Amino acid sequence: MKASAPGCPCGLAPVLFLLLAAPPTAATQKNGINIYSLTVDSKVSSRFAHTVVTSRVVNRANIMQEATFQVELPKRAFITNFSMVIGGVTYPGNIKEKAAAQEQYSAAVARGESAGLVKASGRKTEQFQVSVSVAPAAKVTFELVYEELLKRHLGAYELLLKVQPQQLVKHLQMDIHIFEPQGINFLETESTFMTNELADALTVSQNKTKAHIQFKPTLSQQKSPGQEDTVLDGNFIVRYDVHRTVSGGSIQIESGYFVHYFAPEGLPAIPKNVIFVIDKSGSMRGRKIQQTREALIKILDDLSPNDQFNLVSFSGEAAQWKPLLVPASAENVNQARSYAASIQTQGGTNINDAMLMAVQLLDSANQKELLPEGSVSLIILLTDGDPTMGETNPARIQKNVKEAIDGQYSLFCLGFGFDVSFAFLEKLALDNGGLTRRIYEDSDSTLQLQDFYQEVANPLLTAVTFEYPSNAVEKVSRDNFRLLFKGSEIVVAGKLRDQSPDVLSAKVRGQLHMQSITFQTESSVAEQEKEFQSPKYIFHSFMERLWAYLTIQQLLEQMVSASDAEKQALETRALNLSLQYCFVTPLTSMVVTKPEGKEWSEVAEKPVETKNKHRNFYLAGPSGKTPSDLWRAGPQGPLNSPHPYPLMAGKSLLPDMLLAPSIPDEVFRGVDLRAKDAPQARVPAVASDPITGRIWERKASGSSTDLSQSAKTALPPGLLPASLRPGPRLVLVSQPALPTLGTTAAVPAPIQAPAVILMLPGQSVDRLCVDIKHSQGPMNLLSDPDQGVEVTAQYETEKAQFSWIEVTFKNPQLQVRAIPEHVVVTRNRRNSGYKWKETLFSVIPGVKLTMDKAGLLLLSSPDRVTIGLLPWDGPGEGLRLLLRDTDRFSSRVGGTLGQFYQDVLWGPPAAADDSKRMLRVQDLEYSATRLLKLDYQEGSPGTEISCWSVEL
Repeated sequence: MKASAPGCPCGLAPVLFLLLAAPPTAATQKNGINIYSLTVDSKVSSRFAHTVVTSRVVNRANIMQEATFQVELPKRAFITNFSMVIGGVTYPGNIKEKAAAQEQYSAAVARGESAGLVKASGRKTEQFQVSVSVAPAAKVTFELVYEELLKRHLGAYELLLKVQPQQLVKHLQMDIHIFEPQGINFLETESTFMTNELADALTVSQNKTKAHIQFKPTLSQQKSPGQEDTVLDGNFIVRYDVHRTVSGGSIQIESGYFVHYFAPEGLPAIPKNVIFVIDKSGSMRGRKIQQTREALIKILDDLSPNDQFNLVSFSGEAAQWKPLLVPASAENVNQARSYAASIQTQGGTNINDAMLMAVQLLDSANQKELLPEGSVSLIILLTDGDPTMGETNPARIQKNVKEAIDGQYSLFCLGFGFDVSFAFLEKLALDNGGLTRRIYEDSDSTLQLQDFYQEVANPLLTAVTFEYPSNAVEKVSRDNFRLLFKGSEIVVAGKLRDQSPDVLSAKVRGQLHMQSITFQTESSVAEQEKEFQSPKYIFHSFMERLWAYLTIQQLLEQMVSASDAEKQALETRALNLSLQYCFVTPLTSMVVTKPEGKEWSEVAEKPVETKNKHRNFYLAGPSGKTPSDLWRAGPQGPLNSPHPYPLMAGKSLLPDMLLAPSIPDEVFRGVDLRAKDAPQARVPAVASDPITGRIWERKASGSSTDLSQSAKTALPPGLLPASLRPGPRLVLVSQPALPTLGTTAAVPAPIQAPAVILMLPGQSVDRLCVDIKHSQGPMNLLSDPDQGVEVTAQYETEKAQFSWIEVTFKNPQLQVRAIPEHVVVTRNRRNSGYKWKETLFSVIPGVKLTMDKAGLLLLSSPDRVTIGLLPWDGPGEGLRLLLRDTDRFSSRVGGTLGQFYQDVLWGPPAAADDSKRMLRVQDLEYSATRLLKLDYQEGSPGTEISCWSVEL
C-alpha cells in the first residue's frame, strides 16, 4: 500500500504533553551543543489540539558532536510529522504501513543502529527521541508535530507541558491558543517549577471564547540562584472547561465536517448498584493492599444513600461480604469500612470465580426485584496479577464473564502495577461496556483509585443514541453509548453531504432514572463555517482531522473485542485513515531518514500497553522463583525466607544499629515483616536515652525521633537484631558517655515547636504559641463564613502532632488536605497529589497555591487570610499551620484557633511571677506563660523565640 506524502497537516495539544528538547544532559552542553531556540506552539480548536515543538541547536565545538532531540507526548496523541533541517537540506519523516516500514527498520537493526524512536516514558506520556551528528559551527532545526482530541475528565480538559531543557535557552517560548465557540467557563494554570520571579514571564489573556497563555522567560529568569543551571524542570499545566446548557449539545461545523459535543448540565445522578471485586492474593501484600483498603474506605464514604453495594474479595477462593446487595446507609457503610480494613492477603488469584460471584449477586437481586427500576449496575474489579487458580485460561475467563453478564451490567477493570496482563483486562472490560485503567504503584495509588471511582460514581444517562438526518450526513463516527457519566463528554463527528440542508439538526435520546429523554440541537452551517475562519486560532481543516482521529481511536478500541473476521475489516479501515491523514498509530510507522550514510534510517512506532512492559525487577530466590511467584502460590502457610532481612541487589540488608535497652515482647506481637513491601532500606541507627529509657532514631538530618511508640509497629522479635530482642543485655553508647556511678546527669529538655503560632493583629502581644493537650476527634480550628474558608484537623496528643489538616474554600470550591506524606488538592471531585518540598505554583480563579522547596504551602488571594501548611521535621515534628494577613478575618471568625481573633483581653503579669498572665477570650479564661519555643514559620531548623504560651 502506498504511503501518503510526508508533511501532512497535523495537530495536537494534549490531555498531556511533555517537552524535553535537545541535549538531554548538562554534559552535552559542555561538549558544545547549544539550544539557542526552543518553542512550543499549541493551538486548541474545539478540544482538538495541534502542537508543534521546534528546537534549534548549534554545535559550538570544533569537532563533530551529537545532538539529541527529545519530546514527551501524550499516549493518546498521534505523531503526524517530523523533520530535520541540516545545512539547508530537509530530512522528513515518512509515515508508512508497518509492514512496508519493516524492511528499513530491520535493516537498521541489523547494522546495529538504534531503530526505535518512540517508547513509553510515564503514566501518560511517550518519549520521541532522535539523535544526529552535527558538524562544527553547523545548525540543526528539529520539528515534531502531533495531534490529539482532549478528553473531558472530571469536568475539565487538561494540557500538561513538562519543560526540561536542561540548559539555559536564549529564546524559550511557549504559546497556547485556545478557541472554544461554546465559551470558556474557567481557566487555570499550574506549574511545578514556577516561582514568583518566573511568574512575571507568564501572561494569560482571555475573553468569552478565546484564551492565550504565553510563557517567555529571559535568560536571567531561567537561572538558578547563584548558579548557571536552569530552574526550568517540571510541569506546566492548563485546565479549562466550556459553558454548557441543559440541552448539553453543541454542533460545530468547519470545511464540510461536523463535530457534536454532548454533556448536559443539571441532570440528577441515576442510582447505582455496585459490586467491588478486590484481589487479596499474596502478591497484593504490603503497600498495594494498604492503599486499596484506604481507597475503598474513602470510596464507600462517597456512595449515595440511594445506591446499593456489596464487596467480593478473592485469592484462591472468592468470598462475598453480604449474601445480598445492601443499601448504602450509614450503618452498612460503617460495617463495610470495617470489613475493608480487615482484608488480609494470601494465596493465588482466582479471577474467574470472583467475577462469576459478582455477576450472580446482581442476577439474584434482579430476579428478586431488589434492583431499583432504572438503576445502573456496575462491577469494579481491582487486581494486580494474572489468573493462577481455578480457570486460568484468559480467553475462557473472558468468554465466561461475557456470557454471564449478557449485556446487563458494565464492568470496569483496574490493573494494579505492571505484572498484570493489561490486554486481558482491557478485553474483559470492553466486552462488557466498560473500560480499563492501570493503577501505578506509587505513593498516590490511593488517589488514583479514588479518581477512577469518581469518574463512574455518577451515571447520568443510559442507552445514549445520536440521530442525524440521513440526507444531511455521512461517515458518522460511533453514535450509540451505554453510559454517560457526570464530568465526562460524548463526542460524535462526521461529514456533511454535498447537498446537506442549511441547518443541521440532531436528536440525542437517552434513559434517565425513571423516564426517557430526548435532547434536540440545531446548528446553522453558514454561521458555523464563518466562526472558524480566524487564521490565528485555527489550523487548516482541523475538524476533518478531528473526525479522522476520533474514528481511528474508536476503530482501534473496537478491534480489542471484535471477532477475527470483524477485526480484519476494522484494521483495514483504521490503517487507511492512518495513512491518509499521516498519523503514527499502532498500525503505521514513521521512517526517519538521516544524512549519515545512504540508507541510514530510524523508525517511530506507536507503543501499546503490554503485559509486562515495565515489569518490576526482583531477585530470584534459591528455587529460581521471584517473590511475585512465591506470593502467587496457592493456599499457603508462613513463608520461609532464606534471609532474615529483605534482599536488594543481591545483598542481605543487615541493619546498622547501636545496642539499645530491651523491649518487651508485646511491643512486637502480631507484626509480620515477611510481606513483599517489607522495608528495603538500611534500618536507621538507634540509641537509648540512659535516663528515660526511650529509644531514639538517628536520622540523616541529625534530628532524632522517639521510637518508643513507633516501635510497636516495628520488627517482630524473631527478626530483630540481638541488640533489640527482649531480655537483659549490655548497652553500648559511644557519645555522650554514660554518667559515672553515683552522679546524676542533667539533660535539658529540647526546645519544642508549638502546635500553632498565632500572629494576633492589633495586640500588644504579637505572637501566641498554642499547644494542644486535649483533643478528641476532628477539630474545627478556623471557620470564617465571610471569608468562605474553614480549617479542620486531627491532633494526636500522644505524638503531639497533627495527623492531618484540611482547608476548605467555598468559592472557588476547593479542598486542600495535608498529611505527613503529601498534600492532596481536590477541585470538582478531581484529586491532585503533591509531595512535600516539590515546588508548586497554581493559579485558580480566586486562590493561588504556592509551595517552595522547604515545603511551605501557601494558600492566598488578594482579599483573604493567607493560610500556610508545612511539614516540620524538627523537635516536635509533624504538620504545622501558619496564618498571615490575619487582619482580614471577619467579625464572625470562630473555631478553636479562630476564637483568638475575636476580642482578646490580656490581664497584667502575675505579681509573684511576671512570666505568667491570664487572657480572656469571650467567656473563657486561659493561663499564659512566657516560654522559649521554636519558631517553625520559616522552616527547619527553626529559631528560638520567646512567646506567651497557652494550652488548650
